[in-house]
Amino acid sequence: MSNRIVLASGNRGKLEEFNQILAPLNFSAVPQHDFSVRDVEETGLSFVENAILKARNACRATGLPSLADDSGLEVDALRGAPGIYSARYAGEGASDEENNRKLLAALADVPDGERTARFQCVLVFMRHAEDPTPLICQGTWEGSILREPQGQNGFGYDPLFLVPELGCASAELTPEQKHERSHRGKAVRQLIASIAPYLAQV
Repeated sequence: MSNRIVLASGNRGKLEEFNQILAPLNFSAVPQHDFSVRDVEETGLSFVENAILKARNACRATGLPSLADDSGLEVDALRGAPGIYSARYAGEGASDEENNRKLLAALADVPDGERTARFQCVLVFMRHAEDPTPLICQGTWEGSILREPQGQNGFGYDPLFLVPELGCASAELTPEQKHERSHRGKAVRQLIASIAPYLAQV
């Protein structure tokens, strides 16, 4: 491939997914750690702000276009928490199990009908660090929070996230079923539909 895009993440699953998207466009994604790029502090107050911070940091450090995402869980009864702090809800370096336990404790007295929630994913593509019009794609997945974990698949809050139309947890879905419905799957499909004109300007 003749052109490279820096992925502002070290997640191998994301890298494979984005390379599948970019292959027909003659671009390849390379993880930022291949360039010894340090993670930027996520000081934004929204998923969009944090995704832009990560994308700009990767662009500035490498001189290449970059792709970043920020995602998390919003629970209505908790006024949108854990939100942008989803990965560290129970503290820096917290495990998925610790985050899930804290969420269940916070919702212990909330009735089933008031446990509505959604996953959010924001993808940002920047052509360079000073890009004034980054490509921003967003996907949302509506559901609610179960009272105990279910399923063995997925990661994060998947065992607690009820998919209403299927009556099961996200962690009980196959990867194909999840991608078809999930916040990240929706954002990725937006990216596929929108990124070609941006790549032509790189």
